Amino acid sequence: MVMTRAALVCLLLGLVEIDAVQACERGDFLIAVDPGHTRAEPGALSARGMPEVQFNEKLALRLLEALRKAGFAKAFLTNRKQASIPLIERTQLANERKAQLFLSIHHDSAQPHLLSSWSYRGVSYRYTDDIKGYSLFVSEKNPDVAGSLRFARLLGSQLHRGCFAPTLHHAEKIPGESRDLIDEQLGIYRFDDLVVLKSATMPAVLFEAGLIVNRREELLLRSASYQRSIVVALTGAVIDYCAGRMPSKVDEARCP
Repeated sequence: MVMTRAALVCLLLGLVEIDAVQACERGDFLIAVDPGHTRAEPGALSARGMPEVQFNEKLALRLLEALRKAGFAKAFLTNRKQASIPLIERTQLANERKAQLFLSIHHDSAQPHLLSSWSYRGVSYRYTDDIKGYSLFVSEKNPDVAGSLRFARLLGSQLHRGCFAPTLHHAEKIPGESRDLIDEQLGIYRFDDLVVLKSATMPAVLFEAGLIVNRREELLLRSASYQRSIVVALTGAVIDYCAGRMPSKVDEARCP
């Protein structure tokens, strides 16, 4: 049965009314952290020529370290050193190891017709200064869509409290976008056919940390301190999920 947007929204909002989800033991909880792309297929190119895969790997490694420090000793990466591994093998690995949560780490771009050109160190690159922010994706084809939505909302809430703002450009009615925006405040989208989301047997979320084609945001995303702030939100969401916490109404964050 195909779930309509209205049904998804009702499910999403209804999650806050569920009284209890069994809490986990952090030492036994397996989360698969998936650094998106490979050296052979590096993803988007930043406004200054850095391939997305390098951003993904650095953030994933920081997250893995933080998760283990928080007690999630069995957290693991689906890929190391940007090796060539098909998407389906990433989730197969998570499925075989019986992971209880799958988080795919990416960095975002925009449609080509929205980009302009500029020269950086004598080389021409594409950029936009008009679009910025993170986004979260879930698939209705994932066998645990409720769990995926719960984690997405917990993560969106942590990001909101950390003063990160979502991008809404994926919902624009233009070729290549038109994604179903489930939660505008938290930047959660439905993207049913993302392979790593629909092929995972556990709750799965794809996180776009920000737009590397935005010249200012790229510099932030390269920054170790900014990466650590993102990791705080990601780790906090995993802790909330493991503890069985339910998403609650998001208050207005006091952000600069």
